[in-house]
Amino acid sequence: MERALSGWQAGESRVTDTDRMHVEAVVTRSGTSFARGMKVLPKDRRYAMFAIYAFCREVDDIADGDVVVPDRGAALAGWHQRIVRIYAGETQDALDRALYDAVRRYDLRQADFDAVIDGMAMDAETIIVAPDEATLDLYCDRVASAVGRLSVRAFGDASEAADRVAYHLGRALQLTNILRDLDEDAGRGRLYLPRELLQRYDVPLDPNEALYAQGLDTLCRVLAARAQDHFRAAVVAMKRCDHRAMRPARMMAASYACVLAALMKRGWRHPERPVKVSKLVRGVRSLIAYAV
Repeated sequence: MERALSGWQAGESRVTDTDRMHVEAVVTRSGTSFARGMKVLPKDRRYAMFAIYAFCREVDDIADGDVVVPDRGAALAGWHQRIVRIYAGETQDALDRALYDAVRRYDLRQADFDAVIDGMAMDAETIIVAPDEATLDLYCDRVASAVGRLSVRAFGDASEAADRVAYHLGRALQLTNILRDLDEDAGRGRLYLPRELLQRYDVPLDPNEALYAQGLDTLCRVLAARAQDHFRAAVVAMKRCDHRAMRPARMMAASYACVLAALMKRGWRHPERPVKVSKLVRGVRSLIAYAV
């Protein structure tokens, strides 16, 4: 942490209430289902999570083209340099200061920020279509599990078991997203299902043709079973962690498990049909996960 603390005393923080309001506003505007889990945290940890989310939102918007930049790859590479400066104690705006404060307080690892940026670059530099299993797993690790590794430290547990929670829960959440968003991704020319499974079940590699292939439902149920395995492994790892610190992780897992269950009930014979997930059920299951 020497680099993160250069420039002023370790006990000093330059983050202001206005900076905190900025990152909280990013979370509020996004409408993310993870907000409930973040808000159960103590104040300083809560704002650290808001900062992490705001960082993820900004690099994700660059990768998806939701913000206009001359060169998405260059903009993401610029974020690598920005993270280097933050770890050197150089901050220029509200997000920088909020991130620095989170790094300083909770020993967040620079490699995890870099991994998130690299994951976004995978989407920005090419249109992902039928990646092989290894590439898909790397993608999931970067865009989801790396976020988890940052998050568990903000939650209050930096143990090896907490990193295992991030490993499994990140993959469970990302696979659920992939299974949920097949139709939306196809509209962007993307297909995140692994090539090996597509070939095994005779599903075309073309994103739009894949949507109505006979073998798609079976393929997706295989991937859904993997997501369930990751959810179960995450729960096992949580039992070796600080119980209180894992409350947000339990809430996130419970909320997303509802989505996966709804997807499995609907199936993938008509992936364009919206998935019906009761907000009340998700909320109740999240509250139960918080209380246990």
